[in-house]
Amino acid sequence: MPDRLDRARTTGILAVLRAPSPELALEASEAIIRGGVTGIEVTFSTPDAPAVIRELIARHGDAAYIGAGTVTNAAQAAQAADAGAEFLVSPGTLPDLTRTMLDTGRVVMTGAMTPTEVMSALELGVDVVKIFPASLGGPSYLGALRGPFPDAPLMPTGGVSPENLSAWFAAGAVAVGAGGDLANGASIKASDWADLEQRAARFTQALAATRS
Repeated sequence: MPDRLDRARTTGILAVLRAPSPELALEASEAIIRGGVTGIEVTFSTPDAPAVIRELIARHGDAAYIGAGTVTNAAQAAQAADAGAEFLVSPGTLPDLTRTMLDTGRVVMTGAMTPTEVMSALELGVDVVKIFPASLGGPSYLGALRGPFPDAPLMPTGGVSPENLSAWFAAGAVAVGAGGDLANGASIKASDWADLEQRAARFTQALAATRS
């Protein structure tokens, strides 16, 4: 039986995408995928996120790992699952919402920062605990969480860059979420697809170097 986290582990990097329109979200996603980052977390702060998810899956199939982020209510969880999202990400861990997300059968990643929050997420049965905002503690904090939670699948999000990517994985990350350093908001608004592609390429090269 394949591990539910195989796709996340293999992909390694999820681009946390926030765009002002569905059209810009699609163009940004294409630029990031061209740069080699095939994990795209389309956040619900993007207008009509389910339509973006559905279109990206239609275009790329299994060649990309497409999911939904900033899931904050049950309706969003259902809409994302109906659109075909492979994973659902919430910034926090609310018990009722988390159970609803788990009921979809999709890979579920919910946010935590403190040891108590990590324990709560694991008790609910999430697939991945998203350590957010990871920039507050850095890789050393993720490493410290490894003490009491040696086997917990942890995904730092926030503060991840090509320069510190190897440190996050050395600290035990199962994958990383990358926002502004990868899916840069200013570049998206300016339709600077070359910049996004270059950012993705730097992350891709950093991941390859880390794994070698």
